[in-house]
Amino acid sequence: MPMLNIHHRTTYVFRENVSLMPHRLILRPREGRELRLLRHEIFTSPEAELSWSHDVFGNAIASATFQTRSDSLVVDSAATVDLTASAWPVFDIAASAINYPFLYPDNDWIDLGALTVQQHDDAEQRLATWARAFVAGSPTDTLSLLKDISLGIASSISYQSREEEGTQMPLNTLDRGWGSCRDFAVLFVEALRSLGFGARIVSGYLFSPDVTLTGSADQGSTHAWAEVFVPGAGWITFDPTNRSMGGANLIPVAVSRDITHAVPVSGSFTGATDTFLSMNVAVEVNALDPA
Repeated sequence: MPMLNIHHRTTYVFRENVSLMPHRLILRPREGRELRLLRHEIFTSPEAELSWSHDVFGNAIASATFQTRSDSLVVDSAATVDLTASAWPVFDIAASAINYPFLYPDNDWIDLGALTVQQHDDAEQRLATWARAFVAGSPTDTLSLLKDISLGIASSISYQSREEEGTQMPLNTLDRGWGSCRDFAVLFVEALRSLGFGARIVSGYLFSPDVTLTGSADQGSTHAWAEVFVPGAGWITFDPTNRSMGGANLIPVAVSRDITHAVPVSGSFTGATDTFLSMNVAVEVNALDPA
């Protein structure tokens, strides 16, 4: 994988000057074994004072405080990363977890906590029944089961890009038969949790130089996928939107229990009720010229 430049610009336009309340920015790429962050800067207009912290998942959070009224807000994030994730990863799953069902070690189970609990209503066990249909036998190969559920989502749900904020309920995605990458990720995670897996949502960017990956735009795009914890292997990345496993082409920014906790830019303003005019998000992900 080459080194990548990421430019993420969010623009809000208002009818008149407004007072901007503090904004929460989750824009710094998440460093790890497969990603090295070489540079990251945030610029805002009007200018803001940034203070940094980490949330419970270790995501880098910038709080932007504004002193100037304005009829617009621009948040620019620029990063350079070295992405080394393999396109064909091999996972060293512990012998105790090679086959499903398996029991997590007590310490893992305690630490996974809410990541094993469904976050959306499934009182009639419809999602759980749908997920159990992928269990070929007892026992069954764990990795094959995870792959089958990911492929099952991509095969039965049509991808549709959706500009508006928010995510569909998993059962709505199943009933409608369409969804965005966010909806695919939430459905996958909730299905796994119904089977007793610990899983979490990941938000970040998709790098698709030939624009062949689902969800990719001309220069790059924000994206959402999932990770499931398997003893021995640790967190395994699945992108059900693209039927893929592993972190190739994916630049993580935040992991979370619920995708609503990983919105890149969030905040409020004080002004008339009809003041807000528009919001635009532009993302570019480009490989650096080796020269």
